[in-house]
Amino acid sequence: MKKLNKKGLVLAFVLLLAILVGLGGFMYYRSGLEPVSHVENPIEFEISEGENADQILKNLKDNYIIKNELVAKLVMKQKGLSDFKAGTYTLDKSWTPEEILTVLNDPNAAMSNQVLITIPEGYWAKDIAETVAENTNVSAEELMALWNDEAFLDEMIAKYEFLDESIKNPELTVALEGYLYPETYFFYRETNARDVTMRFLDEFDRNYQMFKGQLEGSEMSFHDLITLASVVQFESGHPDDMKLIAGIFENRLRDGYRLQSSVTVCYALYEYDSWLDCEQNYEVESPYNTYMIDGLPIGPVCNPGIDAIEAVLNPTPSDYMYFIADVYGDKTVYYATTYEEHLANIEQYLNY
Repeated sequence: MKKLNKKGLVLAFVLLLAILVGLGGFMYYRSGLEPVSHVENPIEFEISEGENADQILKNLKDNYIIKNELVAKLVMKQKGLSDFKAGTYTLDKSWTPEEILTVLNDPNAAMSNQVLITIPEGYWAKDIAETVAENTNVSAEELMALWNDEAFLDEMIAKYEFLDESIKNPELTVALEGYLYPETYFFYRETNARDVTMRFLDEFDRNYQMFKGQLEGSEMSFHDLITLASVVQFESGHPDDMKLIAGIFENRLRDGYRLQSSVTVCYALYEYDSWLDCEQNYEVESPYNTYMIDGLPIGPVCNPGIDAIEAVLNPTPSDYMYFIADVYGDKTVYYATTYEEHLANIEQYLNY
């Protein structure tokens, strides 16, 4: 009797194990059928001549376009989608494996409904809006209106941890200035302002997750950090100069000096013809003009890239208190410890 009970227990255990394995396999398969993303996220994908199915599926997985090679291979065999065509395709991470494989089997799958847009580091929100408008059906006016829309801002603050109530200050020219991450994007030609904006913010969030650990112990709010990074970005495009400039601004803030950054005058003017306009309008009244206010501008003066953000997080220490950039020449930055040295640099390199 005891032997029978023991056999029964073993049989029950084996049966239970088989059920669990089967359930696990089902969940594994089901998960692999889901798209990588639940929001539109176009990505360019290339199939080279001679690549076999296994190589293609591996590349799809390595590029985070599908979740699981094995499940995709099963779908490929079940649906007869193994006739891959060499070429460059625009896929979307919000597509299922079957949808992706269907496109890759279609030699006429064109990129005509997609456009590649590069947003350079340091672009203003209005520049970004115009660039998107030139390439899609979304107008610059739609984007600029959305970027100041209170209900939309509330929704974004709730969604993204890097946004807070600071962006709702009514004195800001563009609430989302500074957070429209500069990068190269694929957009659908037929899209909408919301989807475009979410792409920018999603990309900002992706980068934010990589550096947010460095924020611990910072005396600045994140909004202030991005504001300072935007000034650093506007002042210089070279990472080494960015770190030195960030250190100078840190010195000036520490010692109670105003930042006196000409680029903040540019943003305060918002429309200007040359750098000379920014240099000659120091007295313009604006919460952005650091010649007229203490501390930082009210908000970012452009959309900084990762180098500028890293520069503010890790500035280069120095005794410098002043700098100028040869904006009319080779863009070299000249540094000074004293005001007298600074004036000499201005006379020598800027000629005014």
